[in-house]
Amino acid sequence: MIIRISEEGQYEVPGNLLDDLNVIDNRIVDLVAGEKEEEYRTELSKLIGMVRSKGKKLDDSEIRESDIILPPEDLTLNEARDIFKGEGIFEG
Repeated sequence: MIIRISEEGQYEVPGNLLDDLNVIDNRIVDLVAGEKEEEYRTELSKLIGMVRSKGKKLDDSEIRESDIILPPEDLTLNEARDIFKGEGIFEG
């Protein structure tokens, strides 16, 4: 699975990590809906950090179609309302 972190690059992430990422994504959806900014920032950082640490960063010259696009880590709570809603980024 290829995940792009906006403003950063692409990572090849093992498919078995998807469930763990989805759990964090669902938590972020709830935190955004509940206007819990500090906790939202912590979970967004955790989500992006997991992709960075468990994934393999692709060389910038190797552009592949992304399966998932994550927002940048400095995404505001207000901006997150448009992204982290419903099923979130990792649907299912």
